[in-house]
Amino acid sequence: MKVAVIGAGSTYTPELVSGLAGLDVGELVLHDIDAERREVVGGLARRILDRAGFAGDVVLTDELDAAVDGADFVLIQIRVGGQAARLEDETRPLACGCIGQETTGAGGFAKAMRTVPVVLDIAERVPPGAWIIDFTNPVGIVTRALLDAGHRAVGLCNVAIGTQRYAARVLGAEPSRVVVDQVGLNHLTWVRAIYLDGADVMPALLAEHGDEIAAGARIPRWLLDELGAIPSYYLHYFYAHDAVLAEQLNGAVPRATRVAEIERELLRMYRDPALTEKPALLEQRGGAYYSEAAVGLVRSLSGAGDAIHEVDIRNAGTLAGLAGDDVVEVPARVSRDGIAPLEQPPLAPELLGLVQHVAAYERLAAEAAVTRDEVTARKALLAHPLIGQYDLARELAR
Repeated sequence: MKVAVIGAGSTYTPELVSGLAGLDVGELVLHDIDAERREVVGGLARRILDRAGFAGDVVLTDELDAAVDGADFVLIQIRVGGQAARLEDETRPLACGCIGQETTGAGGFAKAMRTVPVVLDIAERVPPGAWIIDFTNPVGIVTRALLDAGHRAVGLCNVAIGTQRYAARVLGAEPSRVVVDQVGLNHLTWVRAIYLDGADVMPALLAEHGDEIAAGARIPRWLLDELGAIPSYYLHYFYAHDAVLAEQLNGAVPRATRVAEIERELLRMYRDPALTEKPALLEQRGGAYYSEAAVGLVRSLSGAGDAIHEVDIRNAGTLAGLAGDDVVEVPARVSRDGIAPLEQPPLAPELLGLVQHVAAYERLAAEAAVTRDEVTARKALLAHPLIGQYDLARELAR
């Protein structure tokens, strides 16, 4: 099969190709519009694949049509505007009294507006029948736009696999034995159960490791106990809005600044012709286990092994209280025949209310990104629970 990686100049790529080397890939195309990053990252990718005994062809290119022609899978991991744009997303909203974050709130809205049109242009070049796997943030909005345009697409995030690996480690079990039942919207999810060999072990995990889990989610332990569910890290932007905003306004170093520093060092390391494996520093880049999640998803969709994956797909009745065409993030059984979400009980009211609120925002944001209509953009911002004021909506939609 042919796999094309769009945005292969990403420092994630060496980890990704390490996993793809174990699949039946006849041609792997690494596409990026940045010539220097394409050659530096692509060079390390080739050395990793050579060391693994990869028998397929590896192609580096900036020609998008050639990259996706005949592809069975197209993985999109682009960042429109690079880390400089991310820094804007994390700092400019502060002037309006809004949290600066690249996927949530005003910053996430800005990222969606500049990213969705580019991803849709890429998708128009992809041959019918190919799977588009999107890791480009904001994943929920981007995936919705892809599906609305009729593409065969699925979104992917690393939050659930991170929880799975944590649970497997503290349980002393192989990750394949652990299934995380995480539900909601992308970056707005809660883990309601963790299964080890089919038995829910989350109550025992919370009892023994609750303090550590609460700290990881950046919420107080009492809230974890009252929810009876583990919120994703991104929920603290909602649950602790004022505290996070105060921290940012008081000079907290933006994550974009730290990531840019890590990327510069990684690219310096990648230039070393003796380097034939991903460096340990890559773990600090963020997006832990993304590449493993992506490779596992490709493996299942290609028919190399059915498995349960956490994916972003149409709701289609999976979560009560949401529209059928909303894009939700839920566990699903994935095989060559497609993606079948696991049956889910209704969300508790305190979870459903927030999910409905943000789902309305995502619907309008996806529409605004395509139509470029300022009124729709303002409506999207009015619907967002972290914004929701007409003066702010008017200012931010410009």
